[in-house]
Amino acid sequence: MATSVKLDEDLKCRVQRLAGVRHRSAHWIMREAIRDYVEREEKRDAFKQDALHAWEAYQENELHLTQAEADAWLAKLEEGDNREAPKCHV
Repeated sequence: MATSVKLDEDLKCRVQRLAGVRHRSAHWIMREAIRDYVEREEKRDAFKQDALHAWEAYQENELHLTQAEADAWLAKLEEGDNREAPKCHV
């Protein structure tokens, strides 16, 4: 799908300069930038939705881990101890 994007002269020059350094076309640079942005924003939206669902679940059942419990588990993972996450509690 062809789409036109209006860039100010400064940004256009920056894209062209970067394209030259990367040995790519300006079109490729812009397409990659848009793809990266869309992927990042989709991940951000998914993270927000996960957080909202987790909050809703907590409000319903009050199951949780304390920060200390989560930190201790993550420290073990970092040390290479691949134990399962601790059980949530009220």
